[in-house]
Amino acid sequence: MNNFTYYTPTRILFGKDTELQISELLKDLHCRKILLHYGGGSAKRSGLLSRIEAALQASGIEYVSLGGVKPNPRLSLVYEGIALCRKEHVDFILAIGGGSVIDSAKAIGYGVAGDGDVWDFYLKTRAPESCLPIGCILTIAAAGSEMSDSSVITNEDGWLKRGCHSSFCRPKFAVLNPELTYTLPQYQTESGCVDIIMHTMERYFNQAENMELTDGISENLMRTVIKCAKILKQDPTNYNARAEVMWAGSLSHNGLTGCGTDGGDWASHQLEHELGGMFDVAHGAGLAAVWGSWARYVYKENPLRFARFAVNVHQIEASRQDLSTLPAEELDALALAGIKAMEQFYRSIDMPVSIRELGVELTDEQIEELADKCSFGQTRTVGIIKKLNKADMMEIYKAARS
Repeated sequence: MNNFTYYTPTRILFGKDTELQISELLKDLHCRKILLHYGGGSAKRSGLLSRIEAALQASGIEYVSLGGVKPNPRLSLVYEGIALCRKEHVDFILAIGGGSVIDSAKAIGYGVAGDGDVWDFYLKTRAPESCLPIGCILTIAAAGSEMSDSSVITNEDGWLKRGCHSSFCRPKFAVLNPELTYTLPQYQTESGCVDIIMHTMERYFNQAENMELTDGISENLMRTVIKCAKILKQDPTNYNARAEVMWAGSLSHNGLTGCGTDGGDWASHQLEHELGGMFDVAHGAGLAAVWGSWARYVYKENPLRFARFAVNVHQIEASRQDLSTLPAEELDALALAGIKAMEQFYRSIDMPVSIRELGVELTDEQIEELADKCSFGQTRTVGIIKKLNKADMMEIYKAARS
């Protein structure tokens, strides 16, 4: 087991009607004026935004509003939010929505609290030293941003999608009411389930000597979300399935499933970030589209880990309980069977397993551009299972193309 630090300062309120406690939460934090930050209209249409506004008014808490957050949240709106917060002397940001809204709120928080251009933090030319405090009311179970130290923003100048990691941005509280996700379109629900699973898979696939407890948590989380994603395809208002998925989303990205490992691979995320930046695809769907091609490209670097995934997550039988004693041919066959089973699951919930199924017809020139952006102009590699350079990235994009 590797050394690790596990830090989860976010207060969670989970369950039905928990959003009704928002005034008390904000009063406990001595907020004077808050920014209500939300997305493209569902918060309004559902009535959630008006309920929150009424609660704030009744409690005498001042607020200003900024909507319009899109999937793959834009830097231009972040700049607008920073200017608004400074003008209105906002001292707290309340994000109402999913991961994109929370990521945008975090970026605004960095910008208000810091000097210079907030984009520097995402280019990693500077590191954040503080962040305006943030809370969130979650309406989409997917990104796990409600408990993570991560924020991902897309710069329209070049359509670059970049991430910033810092514990300064971890939300002070997160309100998780599974009923608020009932009205999500099916595609968003299932794309969110993929995102949740992938946050755990990225940590699970590594080259460390693994911790049995962490592995067991990870495997059970993945099995649970796979089961519940299938239930929600047939029964979108199944509260128990919604609840399991929502809690899994938080646990999958708050560091728990990486404790004791080397931090995980994350190459699939890096490959998808460029797809999301260039083509504005849904993040979970983009991950499903590239994962199988990545897995087949790298599995021979650690077939035992992929075989364990096949047996413990997808319940594929092996001839021996101790997988490390399997002949190489059987280990490879198990690994490939697990990859195939994962793709079959994606198909079962109408998620793509190729970039073409995303509605994107990649040209060779676009593949090179994607790989160049992902490699930061050939100045970095990505991945832990196998370190991928630009040429490797191009091969994976080509394999995932159709």
